[in-house]
Amino acid sequence: MSARIYQIQKNALQSGKALTHKWVLEYAPAEAKKPDPLTGWAGSGDMKQQLKLTFPSEEAARAYAEREGIAYTVIQTAPKSLKIQAYADNFR
Repeated sequence: MSARIYQIQKNALQSGKALTHKWVLEYAPAEAKKPDPLTGWAGSGDMKQQLKLTFPSEEAARAYAEREGIAYTVIQTAPKSLKIQAYADNFR
């Protein structure tokens, strides 16, 4: 049973940065999803796939995973680079 720890990213349609400071521990899928014969919806018997635990910091998420004996990988966020330009630069 393994998990991944990552920081919530800002949605492309959002202008604010609410909830982007939180970290998430999410379990990796243990079995592949398959279509249900009655409805055709994709699903599996893996209940841990539905869990998403949030933490205030990366250290708290790591401490939880180590305390519970969960193998984990930390996915670091890419550094943000801002392209500063003036409105007049559009006409050069």
